[in-house]
Amino acid sequence: AAAAAAAAAPAAIAMSDHSSRFVASLVASGVSEVITLPIDVAKVRLQVQNTSAARTVAAVAAAPAMDVGGGPAYSGMADCMRRIAAEEGPASLWKGLPPSLVRQCCYTSCSLVLYEPIRDAVVAGTGGLGGDGTPNFAQRLLSGGSAGAISIAIFNWTEVLKTRMQTSRTKISMSEVFRQVLEKHGVRGFWAGLKPNVARTFLVNAAELGTYDQTKSALVPVVGDNAMAHLGASSFSGVCSALVSTPADVIKTRLMNAAGQSTGVQYRGVFDAFTTILRDEGGTALYKGFVPICTRKIIWCSSFFVLYEQLRAAASTASAAGSR
Repeated sequence: AAAAAAAAAPAAIAMSDHSSRFVASLVASGVSEVITLPIDVAKVRLQVQNTSAARTVAAVAAAPAMDVGGGPAYSGMADCMRRIAAEEGPASLWKGLPPSLVRQCCYTSCSLVLYEPIRDAVVAGTGGLGGDGTPNFAQRLLSGGSAGAISIAIFNWTEVLKTRMQTSRTKISMSEVFRQVLEKHGVRGFWAGLKPNVARTFLVNAAELGTYDQTKSALVPVVGDNAMAHLGASSFSGVCSALVSTPADVIKTRLMNAAGQSTGVQYRGVFDAFTTILRDEGGTALYKGFVPICTRKIIWCSSFFVLYEQLRAAASTASAAGSR
């Protein structure tokens, strides 16, 4: 009986840790999403702006983020947020909140739950821990990217709904967007932009989770395991994430925005979107929305990781006290 109890103890501890990670990431991602959604709306509007001089009248009319004359409606993040609030009402800055919350809470929780088991598997399959007894940077990058790619492949449909709602200048419900996509493209339409989304998410999670984990490991011995270490690591991971993921994010947004629409620019796939954007708008178009992406990443990562660490620590403390 004693041997059985001893064998069961690690499983109980692992289950407790699993639960604390899930609950902490669920709450932290929801709070962070509500705080930063206005920046995300501005980012999406900026990314769907087609600055090509060869746009047709029909394309201009179909694009939600263009003026009648064919020029960009928004000159930057601040101008975009100001005009959305003035022309569509302040509540429009939170367009797409329902699918955004579903996406972030489910996807982020899934990623955080998968990350550490994947990291342990990667460590075991790549020769074990580094000389300091911890996973190396490459192992963390691969683990973070893999966890994110698996999670977003499951929840891609939420991003399609969110993108369509955010680019609409008129009020549109999630159910209406759902109906449009289903009628126009069928079930496959909900996985529009999946390839660039998986690529983007791999890069984002590799940068966010891998860089955060590595930076925190470097900061904790210097400043201690506290909010300062969590904030510094999360801010750095946010900047790295924005730098590597913006081009894939632009292509993903363009493909998702086309889902369920019969007018406007229709891309045949990832490569066609990439070459068309380069040809018609130039290489800088692949970094449209970089400022709001970077701003949002810093705020989102800072609020998320700080809250996540505090909630997880509180859950662990409560669990330890309850087991006494």
